[in-house]
Amino acid sequence: MYRYLREAWKRPEESFVKELMRRRAIAWRRQPSVVRIEKPTRLDRARALGYKAKKGFVVVRVRIRRGGRRKPRPRMGRRQKRMGVTKFTPAKSLRLMAEERAARRFPNLEVLNSYWVWEDGKHKWFEVILVDPHHPSIQSDPDINWICEERR
Repeated sequence: MYRYLREAWKRPEESFVKELMRRRAIAWRRQPSVVRIEKPTRLDRARALGYKAKKGFVVVRVRIRRGGRRKPRPRMGRRQKRMGVTKFTPAKSLRLMAEERAARRFPNLEVLNSYWVWEDGKHKWFEVILVDPHHPSIQSDPDINWICEERR
C-alpha cells in the first residue's frame, strides 16, 4: 500500500492526488495557519520520517506564504545595485520556517521531522511531526526515546 501511495505522490498531476488536494486546499485556506490534525495526509512519507500511530506523536499542518522575503525599498541614498531589494534570499527554507512555527505553537513538544504536502499560488503547506518527550509510551519506545534525553 505504501508503495502505491509513494508512486501517486511522486507525480500528483497524473494521479488521483491532484483533484483530491485541490478540493482540500480550498478548505485549508480558510483554516488557521497552524492546525493540529488527527492523521498525516501522506502516511507513507510520515512513516518514513519516523511517525508512529501511537500516543505521544502529534501531526500539525502549517501554512506558509510562498515566494522570497519582501524587503522594504530604502528611501534615499543608494544606487540600485546596493539597495538590497532584488535577488534577496533569506537563509531559511520555508520548511524550516514551518517547523519553527509549529515548535512555537507547541512548546512542550519536540520537532521530529516535516514534509511538503501541497502548494498553490499563494501558500505552501507542510506537515510537521512532533513528539512529546515526557509521554510514557515515547520514553519506553527504543526507536524514539533518544528524543527524551536532557537538552542543555
